[in-house]
Order: sequence, then C-alpha cells, then structure tokens
Amino acid sequence: MSYTKFVAPLVRANSGNIRKLSVSSVRCRSTVASTKTREEKEQQQMDGCTVVEAAPVEVISQTKNVANSQLNKIHIDFDNTREAYKSKGNIELLRSLLVFKLCTFDILVDKNKELMDLGRKLLGKWMFEKLMKMTFYGQFVAGENHNTIKPLIRKNEAYGVGAILDYSVEEDLTQEEAEKKEMDSCVSEAEKESPGRDHREKKYKAHRQFGDRRGGVISARTYFYADEAKCDYQMETFINCIKASGGASNDGFSAIKLTALGRPQFLLQFSEVLVKWRRFFNFLAAQQGKSEMMVLEQKLELEQLKENLTQLGVGAKDDIDNWFTGEKLGLSGTIDLLDWNSLINDTTKISNLFMVPNLQTGHLEPLLNIFTAEEERQMKRMLQRVDILAKHAVENGVRLMVDAEQTYFRPAISRLTLEMQRKFNREKPIIFNTYQCYLKEAYDNVTLDVELSRRENWHFGAKLVRGAYMYQERARAKEIGYEDPINPDYEATNRMYHKCLEYVLEEIEHSRKANVMVATHNEDTVKFTLDKMNEMGLSPTENKVFFGQLLGMCDQISFPLGQAGFPVYKYIPYGPVNEVIPYLSRRAQENRGFMKGSQRERSLLWKELKRRLLAGQIIYKPAY
Repeated sequence: MSYTKFVAPLVRANSGNIRKLSVSSVRCRSTVASTKTREEKEQQQMDGCTVVEAAPVEVISQTKNVANSQLNKIHIDFDNTREAYKSKGNIELLRSLLVFKLCTFDILVDKNKELMDLGRKLLGKWMFEKLMKMTFYGQFVAGENHNTIKPLIRKNEAYGVGAILDYSVEEDLTQEEAEKKEMDSCVSEAEKESPGRDHREKKYKAHRQFGDRRGGVISARTYFYADEAKCDYQMETFINCIKASGGASNDGFSAIKLTALGRPQFLLQFSEVLVKWRRFFNFLAAQQGKSEMMVLEQKLELEQLKENLTQLGVGAKDDIDNWFTGEKLGLSGTIDLLDWNSLINDTTKISNLFMVPNLQTGHLEPLLNIFTAEEERQMKRMLQRVDILAKHAVENGVRLMVDAEQTYFRPAISRLTLEMQRKFNREKPIIFNTYQCYLKEAYDNVTLDVELSRRENWHFGAKLVRGAYMYQERARAKEIGYEDPINPDYEATNRMYHKCLEYVLEEIEHSRKANVMVATHNEDTVKFTLDKMNEMGLSPTENKVFFGQLLGMCDQISFPLGQAGFPVYKYIPYGPVNEVIPYLSRRAQENRGFMKGSQRERSLLWKELKRRLLAGQIIYKPAY
C-alpha cells in the first residue's frame, strides 16, 4: 500500500469505529548493521559534536585481501596534501586559509550578519557581491544558478567527487516573526478554541519560547510554514534540484526536509500518536513480563494479548480478533513490535490514526476533539507533495535523502520516510532515511528499520549523522520538563555512531541490499568505515557505502576518497549572493567551532602551499 494512502486517511474524528490499531513511531529493528552518512560533515561534528583528530594513515596503496574473495584492501593517506588539493589552485588555497582564519575570531563570527549588512551598505551591491565571491561565498557556495555551478560540478567529478545540489536561499526572519509563524502553524483550531482540553503531551506541543527553531542550530536549514502556496513553491524547488542532480550524473543524490512541504502541526500530532502507541506496546509487554528484553525479542503471546486488550476495554472481543488477522499477522502465535506497527497499514480513516490509548482509563481516545476540513486537506496535501518528489526521484534516477529534524517531529518524519521506502525501494535504494546518532534511541531505530526491510525484502537506505539540534533539544527538554533525548557526551555519541554504522555495514555484508551514507567530517569515523569495509571485503565499486561532506570543508577527506574510487559527495549549495546570507552566516558559526577544535585542515593547506612554492609552482592550474 502506498504511504500516501497509509496516512491520507488521517483526520476525521470517529472515536467509536476502530477497525485497526494505529501504529507507533516504532521502527523495525534488525540484526545486521548500520550505516554512516554525510551529515557529520558539518563541523566535523557537523551535528554539534567536536572533531576527533585522526591517527596518520598509510599512503593510497593496495594489498590483497586474502581472507575474503581476494578484494584489494585500500588504505588512504589523509596527510598526502598533493593528492588532497590537486583540484585546487593556489588562489583557492589562500582563500580557504583566509576564510578559516577569519572564522576563528569570535567577534567576527558573532557579528557576522551585522558586518555583512554594513558591508552591503558601504560597498554597494556590486562591490559587496564581488568581495563575498572572493571570500565566504566563493568558499562555501558553488554559484547563483544551475548554469553557473556546472564548472565546479564538472571539476569535482573529474577528481572523483559527486554533487548533492542544495538550493540554499533562506527566509531572513526576525525571531518574533519566526515565533509567530511557528505558533500559527503548529496549533490546531481545536486547541485554539479549547486550550488544554485535548490529550496532548507537552513535548509534542508548540511552545513560543522555542518557536524560533533556528535557535542553537548552526548546521541545518529551518523552514517555517506560511501557506500552502509556499509549500508548493518549495516542492518545485526540490523538483528542480532533483532534475538538476539527475542531469549532472548517473547516480546523484538530492535532499529534502518534510517541514518545507506542509503544516508542521501534522508532524507534531502524528509523532505523538506514534509514540503513544509504542508506549502502549511497551505496557502490554510489561504485562507479559517482557519489558526488560531487547526490542525485537519482545514477542507477545497473541491469545494473552487479545485477553489483555479486552480487559482494558480497548475494543470488543470480535473487533480485537479482526485486528490480528491477515496473511502473516499472528500466524506464529506471537506479536512483536514490527507486527504491531503493521496494524496501521490498512487504516483508511484519519480519525482512526489519531486515536490513542489512555493507560489510565484503558480506552482509546481521540488525540484532538475536532479536525477542520482545511486541516485535513493540508495534511493530505503534504503527503501528496512527498509522493510527487519520490516519483520525480525515480524518474530522474536520483536517490532522495529525507533530512532528520527535531525529536518532536522525528517519529512522524521517520514513519513517513519508511512508508516511502516500502513503496519505492523495491528494486533499488531510492529513499534514504536519516538517523541522528546523538539520540539515545538511535541504535534501536536503525535496527528496527533494517529488520523490517529484511522481512519485506526492500532496499534499506540510511544516512548517518551525529545530529544538528543538540543544544536546542537539551534546552527545550530541560525547560519544558521531559527526558533529555540526547546522549550524555560526545564520546557516547561517537560510540553510538560507530555502533549504528557497524550494524549497517554488517547488513550490507550479509545481503548487499542495505546502503549507507556516512555523512561526516570526522576523520576517525571515515577511517573506522574503511577498516570495516576492508575486514568485510566490501568494495567501493559496489556503491553500497557513500561518504559526504560540505562544499568548502574537509577536502583532505573528500578528494583522496574520490580518487581512490569511493563514492563521495559534496553538498553543493547555490543561490544568489544576497539570498544565501543566512546560509553563509551558519557556515561562519560552524567553522568557528570546527577550526578552534582542530588546526589540522589549516596546517594541511599551509603544507601544500609551501610544497608548491618550493617546487616552483607559483602558478598552479588543476588539470582535468
């Protein structure tokens, strides 16, 4: 069933007619491995985590892998500046050194927007844009439109580095404007009319003090809902990026955010429903004495489950018997979390999807008292936009990565992405979900989804990142009063990332149907991935493990990987100079932490520049 059909029924309240139980934000767990992605790219912590210095590696060389199928083991020397920067002219190296140095001055970074506004006024539009193209814009942005970015894309591809196009124009809102947009778009009509009367949890409600979702976030773009026309415009922008990516290469990627495609009220409400159903499953597992087991080991005895549900008053016995019928459901005599989730697949009424269990009363209750016809249309339209983008990705031979966002949106985003994967990943990996490894639940999320892909025989696709919202998430949890979802420290996040990555790599080794994007600027993580690939006999030419970094950052990682035959990609931002100022502002803030955390990239740039000057290469022009 299509994932659009799966949730398009999501909104009329009909508390009495519950044919099927709604699903939870649960994901399917597996026993195979995990992946890395490209989002770690930002700030070598890209997601708010600091850079870890890597131990030196051997030069690009190859030795026979005797253990497995005689594949060549590939070792990459990330200290070999000649290879790392052979695509850069001397002027480009000097620009990188200048920009990275400027990013270490707190006053310049803290006041970067004010300084850019002042520069625009003093220099005039033409001179300001010229100066930006010689510095920050030239370092982090590829050009103003699809045509002007082509030379850079061609040059990078000549050195083995692909492109993920990212139209980086952002709305420049004040904090007050952002808060107003968020509150208007996240509060339903029912909540406005009767605040506090619905069964809502505070984590999944909008709070004005955190209405500006840009706060504490420097490595991710934020979209605010204006109206349906704006969502259609943003969908068209994504479509243009998908088409451009398809035209630029045979195996391109494109990235989207679901908050750009519809009213976030839907994501909040659906997330809460999913979490409550997952919690209900945990409650039922505890009744059978299985609460301490690993997620997928919690197999509930079907007859006892039916009896418990009847005693709780969740439904009549005949109705409950109907829930657990189907070609496979319940045939083993037990129900696990994946079976539980599958109960939602045939839901046809939005009202049924928004019914949640009340553990105090034992009854199902509507999450909200009413949904307006307009709210229902908006929710369905969001699902239609997602479906349209997935179909364009298939038509253009482009893989579509769905970016992760805040944890109060995550369950809904992940579930909708999962439904897209079930529909579009049958023949090959088209849709990639993003897993934030700074979350305590990251490993469970990865393993559940991998296991579902194995049971249903579709291609699992993951992008592994550390996470971009750490400071905001912690502050919100503390102030509003719910458990901090983030791992306690950077080392715990690092361990989680490697644990998830290893799990996905093992799944690739096992079935060759899993795929992972290792999105990171962390050199140690890249080396960890290469070591595991060598151990498992995974060849880069299989195109199962991808690497990703941001344009203008960590070239000493991207280009050696590309020249050694690994599929590696740069996020390629583009857009008019004056309209990408918010993006450049974030890059400046991100690089402050990145450059203060490690002098490595600057030292390598200086090393290569000195080598060229001593070799008499005062004018160096890349050959490709």
